[in-house]
Amino acid sequence: MSTATTISVPAACWACSAALTQSALLCPNCSKVQPASTADYFQVFGLPRSLNIETASLEREFHRLSRRLHPDRFARATPEEQQWSLANTALLNDAYRTLRDPIQRTEYLLRLEGLKIGEEHAGKGKSADRQPPADLLEEVFELNMQLEEMRMNQKMGERDPALQADLTAARARFEGLLAAVDGDLSSKGAEWDAGDSAIRDQAAKAMATLLDRRRYLRNLVRDVNEVLTTAAA
Repeated sequence: MSTATTISVPAACWACSAALTQSALLCPNCSKVQPASTADYFQVFGLPRSLNIETASLEREFHRLSRRLHPDRFARATPEEQQWSLANTALLNDAYRTLRDPIQRTEYLLRLEGLKIGEEHAGKGKSADRQPPADLLEEVFELNMQLEEMRMNQKMGERDPALQADLTAARARFEGLLAAVDGDLSSKGAEWDAGDSAIRDQAAKAMATLLDRRRYLRNLVRDVNEVLTTAAA
C-alpha cells in the first residue's frame, strides 16, 4: 500500500513554465488556468495526504480558487482555457465536498492508499453495511424482531408504548456506539498522520474496518428513526 504524503502536481505551467507548487489548477505566477487536472483532491488544494485538515482554511482556499476559476473570467480566453476552467471548477467542487467531511475524507484517503471500502471490500453481494458486526449479532437480531413487530402494529393501526420505549432505548444505544466509532476513527486518523509506514498501514486497515462498522450502525439508527417517526405521525 502506498504511504506517500508528499504533494505531486504537474511540474510547470504550460504558459510561463513557472513551477506549480501550490495547486494543480492555476499557475501561481501568471494565473493561467491549467489543463484539465488529474490531481487528487488533496493536490487540488496543495495539501499533503492528511486526515487532520483545518476546515476553515480549506473553505477560504475553496472560495479563493472558485473565484479565480469562475468561467466568466475566461470569457475571452481560448476555447481550451474555457474548457479547462469548467473541468477544474467541477474538480474543485468535488474535492471540497469530500475533504470538508471527516468521514468522506477518510474514505477517500483510504481509497487513494489502495484499500477497498464498503462493497469494494466485502465483495459482490456482500456489502459490509449489511453484515452485522460479530459483537452485535444478538442485539441486532433482537432489534430487527422489534422493528418488524412495530411495522406490523403500524399496519394494523395498533400502538405499543412499551415496544416504542424499547426502540427509543435501542436507538440511543446504537447512537452511542456510532459516536464511539467516530472517536476511534479520529484516534486512528491521528496515528496515520503521525506514523511511519508500518503504523500508517495498520491504522489504515483499522479505519477501513471501523468505517464498515459505522456504515452498519448508521443504517440501524436510520431504520429505527424511520419506524419511530412513522409511529409519532
